Amino acid sequence: MTSSSSRKVIYAALLGNVLVALTKFLAAGVTGSSAMISEGVHSLVDTGNEILLLYGLRRAARPPDEAHPLGHGRELYFWSFIVALLIFAVGAGVSLYEGITHILHAAPLTKPVVNYVVLALAILFESGSWWVAFREFRATKGEQGYYEAVRESKDPPGFLVLFEDSAALVGLFIALVGTAAADLLELPVLDGAASIAIGLVLAVVALFLAQESKALLIGEGASREIVASICRIARSERGVEHANGLFTVHLGPRQVVAALSVDFADDLSARDVEDIVARIERRIRDRHPEVISILIKPQSIANFRRGLDRRAIVSAADDER
Repeated sequence: MTSSSSRKVIYAALLGNVLVALTKFLAAGVTGSSAMISEGVHSLVDTGNEILLLYGLRRAARPPDEAHPLGHGRELYFWSFIVALLIFAVGAGVSLYEGITHILHAAPLTKPVVNYVVLALAILFESGSWWVAFREFRATKGEQGYYEAVRESKDPPGFLVLFEDSAALVGLFIALVGTAAADLLELPVLDGAASIAIGLVLAVVALFLAQESKALLIGEGASREIVASICRIARSERGVEHANGLFTVHLGPRQVVAALSVDFADDLSARDVEDIVARIERRIRDRHPEVISILIKPQSIANFRRGLDRRAIVSAADDER
């Protein structure tokens, strides 16, 4: 997903959440619905989350400086992790609190028809935002399954907004069912139960998103396709005996640092090795502009294997098999 696509998804979600939050809080004030208060808080948290993601995108786009020679790409991962924590702490926490309070001090709904109208409008707004996020994510996932694409994605805004909107739609339907049950069965506690269910949905989604964001913040390697391509480029150069192994790490969605171990022919001069290294670097950057730094270490395959740490380095020999 490109930066412009990520921003389009976030802006669509931001607009939808502002409209939804206003209508939900208006309905909660009129009807006194606990589930509607939870939904309003949920939409308010989502609005703040979109603002944080836009801030993260802007911060991550800053150029390298003396203190950060490889750029600021991981700022996006940091703010994505904060977003996941907010969904859990604020969205889920307030929903659970409201639900428990309403069960302990149940009060009948007033003017429940207002809730129905607002929920219908909220579902309409959220569906529009969800469709934009889903369409962009589907266009970028390729042949991968949706779950696999989320696990492999290095661009958090795409799947964060999609999961936020999906949780919002599920929450809206829970609130609709809870409101209808509390109204028709004259059991106000069901409205509180719906609020608790919304909180649990948000907690599950938040924990999953936090796990994915944490993995990116710690540092994930490039995709197998990029790793294999870089190794093929190195092996195709005359004078290269082996592309021993490759270490990669994402600093941002489109910022990869790579370190490559290469076994050169023994009869090459130092100037020959320098020329080959320059050609390999140029070809890698032409093919994969997301590789912002490539370090090439001349090393015999025997020395490489002696020092190989399979937890950190992908062996090119494995790729050749």
